[in-house]
Amino acid sequence: MICLLAKIFIHDHENTDSPKVRQGYGVLSGAMGVAFNITLFLLKLVASWISGSISILGDALNNLSDAASSIVTLVGFKLAGQEADEEHPFGHGRIEYIAGLIVSLLIILTGIELIHSSFTKIFHPQPTTFNGEVAVILIFSIIIKLIMFQGNIKASKLIQSAALKSTAIDSISDVFTTCIVLVSAIIGHYFGLVLDGYIGVVVGVLIVKAGINAARDTINPLLGEPPGKDTLEEIGSVVMGHKGVLGVHDIVVHNYGPSRIFMSLHVEVPSNQDLITVHDLIDDIENELRQKYHCTAVIHMDPVMISQSIAELKRKIKHILSELDPNLTFHDFRMIHSKDSIKRLAFDVVAPYKYDLSDEEIKDYLKKHIRGIAPDLLCDIEVDHK
Repeated sequence: MICLLAKIFIHDHENTDSPKVRQGYGVLSGAMGVAFNITLFLLKLVASWISGSISILGDALNNLSDAASSIVTLVGFKLAGQEADEEHPFGHGRIEYIAGLIVSLLIILTGIELIHSSFTKIFHPQPTTFNGEVAVILIFSIIIKLIMFQGNIKASKLIQSAALKSTAIDSISDVFTTCIVLVSAIIGHYFGLVLDGYIGVVVGVLIVKAGINAARDTINPLLGEPPGKDTLEEIGSVVMGHKGVLGVHDIVVHNYGPSRIFMSLHVEVPSNQDLITVHDLIDDIENELRQKYHCTAVIHMDPVMISQSIAELKRKIKHILSELDPNLTFHDFRMIHSKDSIKRLAFDVVAPYKYDLSDEEIKDYLKKHIRGIAPDLLCDIEVDHK
């Protein structure tokens, strides 16, 4: 439904890379969430009053918290769409993640409160009433939440939004929650089993679990998470597609919000190329990355020697490194000639985080074995971590 309404209310709705369009989807989702959830809260409040069920009341309170969450989402997207200013030179895009985190915390608090109330009902059980009106309200709620889930999950994929994904997860968890409440009410009515308090606990646990999962999706980008492996490979392919590029490494992507991305990387080029030619090549790569990923791209140029002797030395050191660990790689391989004619070899080794060997142990191993093939070389080795 969100995508359908977007065609009516959002100008150029297919241009999902535009901050204004993203903001439009977020505001539309928030407004729909407020309207639907307040309606469901009022209906379930009536149903809980008719039936005397704590689980239905808990489901109603869950919808009330969802309405508050939708308000947070709406405000979050409004604020995230603001332009950069002197105090926030990278924009306000991360407010969207903060909004998603607040939504998640509200979901968790609602679940905890429901668990508390349900335990009270377990120790002090009371009979509940179930009739056609209560059944219609719960079934109507399930249908509405399915519509909200479908709309939010589709919109979250279109604009790559963690906040809308959190809202979609919450909606589908509400569907399961209300289904459990409905089934328990039917069982209690026809078989006389008082399950209301127990079902309330189950509902509360499901709500808390959904909130924790949603919080994880918003905390990671706030803390700073790496780009996916597929994204890194794609960026590498784009760079290597330019004639004259020998290698690419140290790709770093800083996310200041879904529409505010900064990218930095090192590109290896032949050291004997004309400086102006290399500069133009780097500019071309930056422009392609900027257009493809809608980011600010900055490239550090690494000159690499490509003589036969350097290539042979590089092959030998690659063999030495593979004997230590085939998964280790190296880059920025270069020979530096100092003023006193001493040859100095410099390169960076890439090792995983939490590697069995320390950085110093890796360096000592390499220096020892390099001395065996080139005693006159001084080695300047650095260890990077993926």
